[in-house]
Amino acid sequence: MSIILLLTLICFVCGNVYIYMRSLQTMRSLHIIVKAIYTLLFWLCALSLFIVLSLRHSDLPDFIPRTMYTIGSIWLVFVLYMTVILFMFDAIKRFFVPNMRRGFIYSLLLTITINTCGYINYLHPDVNRIDIAIDKPIAGDSMRIVGISDLHLGYGTGKKRLSRFVEMINAEKPDVILIAGDLIDNSIKPLYEQRMYEELNMLQATMGIYMSPGNHEYITGIEDCKEFLSKTPIKMLIDSMVELPNGVQIVLRDDPTNVVRPPAWYVLKKNKTDMERPVIIADHHPYGIAEKDTLGIDLQFSGHTHNGQIWPGNIVTSFLYEQSNGYRKWKHSHVYVSSGLSLWGPPFRIGTNSDMVVFNIYSTKQKNNRE
Repeated sequence: MSIILLLTLICFVCGNVYIYMRSLQTMRSLHIIVKAIYTLLFWLCALSLFIVLSLRHSDLPDFIPRTMYTIGSIWLVFVLYMTVILFMFDAIKRFFVPNMRRGFIYSLLLTITINTCGYINYLHPDVNRIDIAIDKPIAGDSMRIVGISDLHLGYGTGKKRLSRFVEMINAEKPDVILIAGDLIDNSIKPLYEQRMYEELNMLQATMGIYMSPGNHEYITGIEDCKEFLSKTPIKMLIDSMVELPNGVQIVLRDDPTNVVRPPAWYVLKKNKTDMERPVIIADHHPYGIAEKDTLGIDLQFSGHTHNGQIWPGNIVTSFLYEQSNGYRKWKHSHVYVSSGLSLWGPPFRIGTNSDMVVFNIYSTKQKNNRE
């Protein structure tokens, strides 16, 4: 994974240099002072995200890191698409239309259009409803679970957007809300400053709200996250099991960021999980799905992948994971990997969709007995 990050960083730097040099060619007739100001602003945008991440625990006024985070994250996607589109227009000019003079302008307008569409798409997450039949007893025969992941609350996903998400979740009238990690982004500071616990306290679920940690909870500081969540009805548990009043058992896995995380079979055994009754696992990373399928897990809910978030990232994640997005019935287990109700960094969904899943779980065993 570190190699992928290094290659991504190299591509990002090269893309910025390419765009900068081509833009200067377009601006060759402008005064040198204008070019100097442009240069300063260009590289400030390019470095904003890295600066704010390095200062995430600082005491700067909230609007400064929030603004820099927004600019820097948008710049990531801008550079990706601008580089590709500009290269395409430069190739067209070189080989097909040598008299074309506005390739940079065309590239800029097309990139802005794509990003605008991606932002609009991000504002409208999907609500996927899936019926899950389990051949094990459930008191009351059925239940409704709302599954969410990857809200990344912080400078990117603020209180206003969180309020909309809370309304979406409560509208489903869930028995349980299940959060598969990365509720918090990179710092706990903006959550306190925006009093986001007030919105989280409005979540409603008759049997409780349970959360497994993600890698960003560890980036933020797992103990800081626990302290913040203690002000909310959310119970973040690590490799622990909760038995609901209807007999359903929910296992909350630790994140692989913890290198001493035990295997799934050990966690089930340690918590004395009864495999004759329904077992649901929330595990932030969709790793080891085939292995857990052999253990008799009824439902696994994961996130983390964002389904690549923007094209062609979804192509990459489909190669990296056994199941990178959506629903699939394995030999025994039902598995759903969410692309995230929100996202990390750039506020765009290009070629992917944000989502929330509603599991309508019912027992075929009781139905068969009645028949």
